[in-house]
Amino acid sequence: MTLPSLRLKHNADRRIRGGHLWVFSNEVDTAQTPLTELQAGQEVQLETSTGKPLGLVCVSPNNLICARLHSRDSSHVLDKSLLVHRFKVALSLRERLFDKPFYRLVYGESDLLPGLVVDRFGDYFVVQIGTPGMERVREDIVAALVQVFKPQAVLFKNDSGARKLEGLESYVVDAFGAMPELVSLEENGVAFQAPVRDGQKTGWFYDHRANRARLAPYVAGKRVLDLYSYIGGWGVQAAAFGASEVMCVDSSAPALDRVEANAELNGVAEKMVVVEGDVMAALKELKNAGERFDVVIADPPAFIKKRKDIRNGEAAYRRLNEQAMRLLNKDGILVAASCSMHLEEDKLKEALLGASRHLDRNLMITERGFQGADHPLHPAIPETGYIKSLFCRVTPV
Repeated sequence: MTLPSLRLKHNADRRIRGGHLWVFSNEVDTAQTPLTELQAGQEVQLETSTGKPLGLVCVSPNNLICARLHSRDSSHVLDKSLLVHRFKVALSLRERLFDKPFYRLVYGESDLLPGLVVDRFGDYFVVQIGTPGMERVREDIVAALVQVFKPQAVLFKNDSGARKLEGLESYVVDAFGAMPELVSLEENGVAFQAPVRDGQKTGWFYDHRANRARLAPYVAGKRVLDLYSYIGGWGVQAAAFGASEVMCVDSSAPALDRVEANAELNGVAEKMVVVEGDVMAALKELKNAGERFDVVIADPPAFIKKRKDIRNGEAAYRRLNEQAMRLLNKDGILVAASCSMHLEEDKLKEALLGASRHLDRNLMITERGFQGADHPLHPAIPETGYIKSLFCRVTPV
């Protein structure tokens, strides 16, 4: 099969040769290979300005990132065979790292499958597709998962906002078998049930697994506040690790129902208190009521979704963590986390330092956390590293 070509401008191949997988529209020689003549999701051969093959890409002709490379060997097209191979390679890493089948199996570019995310919950798999190229082979994705894993069910959870930017429709459907409303998982020895069909993203956030594990020595015997708790990833684990009391705050009543159910699942329901409402408003109410905590966990949704949001987002992280510090006891621990790709760790440190100095507190960072090993960083694509977690001791001056 002969594929169409996508030719780059002179010297525009340097980044691809250096390991990157993205092609930007201003790098394409549109005089020789017009992007407008290609279909969204079409597989083409990427070439240097002199016509030398660089590999295979799938195109998004109307986007700034107009193509993503999935193979540097032009004979390895994106089909079931390649997907089976990539799934097996991804699996070999996860099985080396984890003794139970609960993890992110495929993490997009880092697993050389741009636009594809697969989370595994035992025999249940939740798939998120973010590009036209992966959408084109969605049936092959399911067939490859069935061949390699023989799952009970596969769910397409394709309802992210990023799909709209790619001109893709939003849908949540069973792709294979019948996905239950709740699936079981275990993280750091703690059991959960996640709402994969109706919950956030794939229903669970494996990315903070290692950071949540580090809670144990900080929370034993302590009173803990978990902000933006979702279904209790941080809070229920804190209770299971020996916290005396955990208060979870979230704006979603269904999420808090799951907090209580997950606490019951682990025999720590008597330690849990849930508060429904806006987190910033709840922080003010807790302060006015004279509440104090030994540990506060602030892991909000992304305050910075685009570069244009950076300034306002950095201010939001500063406000959130300052209000969190106000609720700490004299020798307290603040866990300040971020999933904003555009927030640099140094900027989060600056926000924490500024907040602590404004409150006349001393702040010491005891640990720095990153995303889990099932979310590996692609060294040529810094955007694949997005999780930050800083464990801070906050004391009087």
